[in-house]
Amino acid sequence: MSSSLTISWWAALIGLAIAIILILKKVNPVYSLILGAIVGALLGGANLVQTINILIQGSQSVMGTVLRVLAAGMLAGVMMESGAADTIARAIVTKLGDHFALFALSLATMVITAVGVFIPVAVLIVAPIALEVGQRMHISKLSLLVALSGGGKAGNIISPNPNTIAAAKGFNLQLSQVMIADLIPALLALAMTIFLANLLKRNGSMITERDFELPSSSKSPKQLPTLKTALVTPLVAVVLLLLNPIGSLLHITFLTNLNLDALYILPFAAVVGTIAMKQGHKIREYAASGINRMTDVVLILIGAGTIGATITSSNLPEQIINLIKISHISGVLLAPLSGILMAAASASTSTGVILATGSFSKAILGFGVTPLAAAAMVHTGAIVIDQLPHGNYFHVTANAMHMDIKERSRCILYESIIGITAMVTATIIFGFLKF
Repeated sequence: MSSSLTISWWAALIGLAIAIILILKKVNPVYSLILGAIVGALLGGANLVQTINILIQGSQSVMGTVLRVLAAGMLAGVMMESGAADTIARAIVTKLGDHFALFALSLATMVITAVGVFIPVAVLIVAPIALEVGQRMHISKLSLLVALSGGGKAGNIISPNPNTIAAAKGFNLQLSQVMIADLIPALLALAMTIFLANLLKRNGSMITERDFELPSSSKSPKQLPTLKTALVTPLVAVVLLLLNPIGSLLHITFLTNLNLDALYILPFAAVVGTIAMKQGHKIREYAASGINRMTDVVLILIGAGTIGATITSSNLPEQIINLIKISHISGVLLAPLSGILMAAASASTSTGVILATGSFSKAILGFGVTPLAAAAMVHTGAIVIDQLPHGNYFHVTANAMHMDIKERSRCILYESIIGITAMVTATIIFGFLKF
């Protein structure tokens, strides 16, 4: 690709629009993104060879993120397939008791997501427990789903999941930096979740005998690992991820120079945890499950890399900067808005973050926003309306709680309020107060 080639901003925008429209039309997201990138590049003045070079350059740019996402798959596979996530969820709900039922359910889903389990899977794990509690305490399905989904959203922005990895690598940061930065927004999102869930306890349909099911896990309580062994994997991962930040904070040169990347830490924690649970003979099974769950994310990353390269090869970032300056709107707002719009278009937190960082990172940083602030705002913006019906999360959670489409749709507003809470918190702290 010629270094002097600059694609027209309007062509890049058309390419992005085509990709989003195709995704909304249920066309495979990877092909939608690649096709949008090709159309944008060709319309923008690139020839066939230059267009291929742009696509290759874009796919190469995301390989670092791809490797870390695959590493995260190992941890996710162990947590889900071993029953460790089930054990942690049940322990939280049991310890807090019925009096704090909604808090317990929200916290359980938050913790399960925060330790590396995908948010739809986290909801599926906690949903049977929620149905049991809801039937016993006469809590509505709407309230229960707000508790689960809100807790999951809070955990999702502080987890070593693909969305957090994409936010970190999109702005050349360590994974632990983004996880720490999003902690306060996550806690306020959890507080909002608990408030809304309690407000809705008697709103909507109640759980009946027909809705009630035993936990969907194939493992009976006797087959699940103990709480102590279940906690080994997440604790090892968190401790190792925090070594570099702690070293920097305390000026400990040895820790600072370790440079332990998530690529090393997450699989290592998974192996240690598997051995602690005496499931070492199943490590290949867990690894296979984890990588299978990451396949779609990796493919979307590659597709997003192509459309991102088309946009960054254009003058669209400069045009966005000029437009915002003319309109006298704070350029800081581009970060959360890009996360909101891209996640809404794709109905996916991970895809939204990938698209936002790949397409708008240059423009966001062009306003003087620091990389950490940008990552936190994009990331929290992506959880505002990522639960729309054209994505799988909407339908997975509806089935988990035995809700029809109309009833499930009522939850979107409350989920958005929870996401907005996290996004506004991050924008104030990092965008305007510049912590």
